[in-house]
Amino acid sequence: MSNKMWGGRFTERPDAIMEEINVSIDVDRHLHAQDIRASKAHAAMLAAQGIITENDAKNIADGLDTILSEIGEGRFTFKRALEDIHMNVESRLAELIGPAAGRLHTARSRNDQVATDFRLYVRDVIDATDAALAAFQQVLAERALQHAATVMPGFTHLQTAQPVTFGHHLLAYVEMAARDRGRFADARKRLNESPLGAAALAGTSFPIDRDLTAKALGFDRPMANSLDAVSDRDFVLETLAAAAIAAMHLSRFAEELVIWTSPLVGLVRLSDKFTTGSSIMPQKRNPDAAELVRAKTGRVIGALTGLLIVMKGLPLAYQKDMQEDKQGAMEAFEALSLSIRAMTGMVADLVPEEARMEVAAGEGYATATDLADWLVRTLKMPFREAHHVTGRIVAKASEAGVALHLLPLSQLQAAEPRITAQVLDVLSVQASVKSRTSYGGTAPKNVLAQAKAWLKRLEKERKLG
Repeated sequence: MSNKMWGGRFTERPDAIMEEINVSIDVDRHLHAQDIRASKAHAAMLAAQGIITENDAKNIADGLDTILSEIGEGRFTFKRALEDIHMNVESRLAELIGPAAGRLHTARSRNDQVATDFRLYVRDVIDATDAALAAFQQVLAERALQHAATVMPGFTHLQTAQPVTFGHHLLAYVEMAARDRGRFADARKRLNESPLGAAALAGTSFPIDRDLTAKALGFDRPMANSLDAVSDRDFVLETLAAAAIAAMHLSRFAEELVIWTSPLVGLVRLSDKFTTGSSIMPQKRNPDAAELVRAKTGRVIGALTGLLIVMKGLPLAYQKDMQEDKQGAMEAFEALSLSIRAMTGMVADLVPEEARMEVAAGEGYATATDLADWLVRTLKMPFREAHHVTGRIVAKASEAGVALHLLPLSQLQAAEPRITAQVLDVLSVQASVKSRTSYGGTAPKNVLAQAKAWLKRLEKERKLG
């Protein structure tokens, strides 16, 4: 017995292995809401164009609403023998309304149907991701406002470099998240064209109105080329690329939390809510949430790489290879969503060890650049010469085992006789961060202004909806 959906040409059932490799319902069942929405728009357009009757269109819409309710309530039986979400919905629709269900597929193909469904799905993912990233920015900016003057070490090469404020460090991730949101928004703009009506690959001879279905589904316009419409997966790739960069940003922050929470470093603490214990070592508090965020980045980047490999050798138009476009992408989007929410929770939860941060900010002669800058400003010394003088002074402090601001003035003057006691005013970590007033710098007043600006911007976004 052949498949009743496409079996007119076939007289035998597919081999069991063929059925197993061909089936996609386990994955594309997640497109059920988008599939039903697109089918309702298609049926309404067919009726408006006089291709099917208004009565058939109403019955189709009512039946589709019933199916949506059944799925939502867990009463729908997905059948693997029907391959995919489209055939499962159409089969159930036929059970509900009879032969009129067969008219729904007029002037469309599963090729443009799945392309439409997946675009709607990815668009929904983008909107949800943008909201999650905005919430992440919100908590980062709120914590930055609280810690605009909390001094911590700034690092290059993971070595103490110059003092910064904790608020400044947090705001760096606000900026990263803003770029992430921009990339998702750009992907959404290019995504927002409708493939529906492209049919299998060549369009259709029926007098359809593709502008009508595009508008009904919230697309800006129909796609202009039917071959491209059914075979394009750029919208998935671009969204995965944005997701991969966002996941990489989260992973960088997660790595810092893993380092900072180590007792050897001790810059921040996480509560029980975002840590776990050990089955054998009762003293352990492991930053597992951060470690898992770090690891899930591989899942997101892997999905992007996997789909690029699937698409790279495909001639126009649709190929069955494209059935592999969904599982990796869906898993990647879910991994990113979970990671954003976990990082948002950890930022809200963490407690900076302010005293330890301040001590660490001064370790490694972190205010050496402030000394060099003082030599340039006060003694009009060329910076390169000031760099060398400062290097000699740091060597003296290192030999004596003391911080720069504790080195006797006589030792400073041995390296440069014109140095006065005034220099001691710039060598503390508090003075260092306070002096970094250039735009984008770590000065507490800068951080306060930037945090407030971000909170105001995010509030405006919320009001605009």
